[in-house]
This record gives sequence, structure tokens and C-alpha cells, in this order.
Amino acid sequence: MKRSVSYVVGLILISSLGAGPVHAQTSVALDGSRTIGCTATGSTATVVQHVPAPKAGARTDSAAVIQKAIDAASRRSGGVVQLAAGTYMVSRPLVLRSGVALKGAGKSTRVKAGPLFLKNRGPFGGHPLITTNGSTKVTISDLVADQSGDTLNGNTPYRLNEYLIDVRYTDNAVVQRVTTANPFTYSIAVVASTNFCVRNNFTSVSTSGKYNQLDGIHIFDSSVGVVQGNTVDQGSGSDGDDGLVAHSIGEPVHDVAYLNNKVRGGRHGSAMQIAVGAAGAYNLTIKGNRFWGSPNGLITGYYGGRGPVKNVEVRDNVFQDNAGRSVDFFGAISQIVLAGNTACRSGSFNVTAGAGNWIDGQRPSC
Repeated sequence: MKRSVSYVVGLILISSLGAGPVHAQTSVALDGSRTIGCTATGSTATVVQHVPAPKAGARTDSAAVIQKAIDAASRRSGGVVQLAAGTYMVSRPLVLRSGVALKGAGKSTRVKAGPLFLKNRGPFGGHPLITTNGSTKVTISDLVADQSGDTLNGNTPYRLNEYLIDVRYTDNAVVQRVTTANPFTYSIAVVASTNFCVRNNFTSVSTSGKYNQLDGIHIFDSSVGVVQGNTVDQGSGSDGDDGLVAHSIGEPVHDVAYLNNKVRGGRHGSAMQIAVGAAGAYNLTIKGNRFWGSPNGLITGYYGGRGPVKNVEVRDNVFQDNAGRSVDFFGAISQIVLAGNTACRSGSFNVTAGAGNWIDGQRPSC
């Protein structure tokens, strides 16, 4: 599903760099670099409904009471569902409605998949812990989202239909200060959505030999967003895959910025992958990140097609202790800019020929 959003597109013309149209959130400095801010507001509601935590050690199913509070807030044209410190066991996915913010008290609030969680499915047949499913102006913040993949057997036939935090068919979403734990799917996914901000979250993988395809933050067929200030560590256990992903299948990923993230990809993946099929990716900014300890740094990958990858700025990143190449771009690529990146005990920078590609000022040492 493709939703529309009104925004202003700026233009930058730098003939030596071959740069084209840039993000709605972008201003351009004199050196040609882009400065990007998040335009998503998420829920702007101020009315708060408190949901008390169950008593410590209780096995009470909190799914019904939390969902009831979410639904009631949405009927009031929005509201804040405030979870207290404590552990909320849920037996089914929570569906966030339009105008609602689901907030905790920080890391002391844990929403956790309970023992019956796999008996229920989300709107698309998977097992998301929290999904937005077509809502608008939503926020998920200040909590731990625990999918219980360490104790549940999440290897169901529908495991990858939906994801731990699943922002889907949504316009204007904010996911911030969320810690994901024990995933058996991607940790945070934005699917077929527009105008989003994923910032200051923490994802990790701790299992070994139990799952595959455990990506950290996965942007899927989505546009106009910022992924900023996150700590992504898919390498604590051996099951981890890519840290950050820009992934196009039916629609291109475009006008997305990845800024100031600290990322370790897992054994099965890279720190970041631009993954495309027939649809491509364009207008991406990858700036100020630290990509470390991964099989590869930043790569392109192709799945069922060779869609174009164009107008991608890779600037001022640090590639540290990656076993393979720091950057490996190949395929139908054009207008790729690499500037001011550092490789510290990490591999080479490789960009195959393409119109408007420009590489300058890479530092091949610490």
C-alpha cells in the first residue's frame, strides 16, 4: 500500500558530484553535504491514560487491558497510553491505533510475549509484539519490547510476515527510546510507510543456532524518514543478520537518512545493506555512522531483480574492524558520493563505474 504525503523537495546542483534531488527534510551546506531532520511528529496527544503494572512476578495477561486503553484513546481522537514500571505479559499482538502514543517509563517497563503468544497472530499472520497496521500519527517510546525468542520457539511458518516492532501502512510514526529483546524476527521494521522517525533505540540479538534473518532496523518499501542515533548490535549471539537495511521489493525506498547510528551487523549479514529487487532505491543519506565488527560494512545486495540505486551520499562514517570491504557498491548504480569516510582496520572502498559517481577524501587508516 502506498500512502501519499505532502512535502517540499529541494534541488542541489553540484556538477562534479552529480547530485540530484534530495530529501524533504534536507538543507544543503556549502560543501555539498546534506543536513537532515525528522519531520514526523507521531502522536501529538496530551491526554494520558495510565495502565498500572501487574504485581511483580504475576503471570497476568495484560494484552486485553492495554488494547482496551489504546482503543479508547483512539476513539477520543488520540491519547497517551502510559505504562508504569513493571512487566506486562501479553498473549497476542498489540495494535496501535491512530493518534495514540504507547509509552513506558523507560527500561523499567517491559512488554513481553507470554507463553501463549504464538497461539495468536497479527493482522498479516505473523507475530508482531506491537504493530501500527494502517494507523496514522502514532508513537512507540520508552519501553523494552521483548519477543521472548529465547524461551518461545518462534520458528513458525509465518515468522517473517510481521516483525517485533512493526510500523506498517502508516503515515507519521515515531519509534524512539525502545529497547528490543530476544527477537525471532526483525527487531524494528518500517513497512510500506511514509514520514517516519526511528531514533535512539537499541536492538540486539543474543540467541545462537536458533534463528536466521534477524535484522536490526529494516526499512521496507518506505519513504521520507530518518533513522538516527540508534545502537544496533546484531552480533552478541551468532544468529544476527544485517544491522541496518534499506529494502525495496514492490516500491522503491527513497528519501531516507541514516544518521549517527552505532551498528554491528551479525555473523550472517553486514553492518548495513541496500537490498533491492526490481524496485530500486534513491535519495539516501548515510552519514556520521559507526559501522563496526561486521562481516562487511555497507553493501548493495540484489534479490530477484537489479533495480537502480542512485543519488546516495555516504559521508563522514567510520568503518572499524569489519572483516570484508568497508563499502561495496555494484550493479545499476549512479550518483553515488563517498566523502570523508574512515576505514580503521577495515576493508577497502569499492564503487563500480556509474554516471555521476564521486569518491573523495577517504581515510584508509585509524
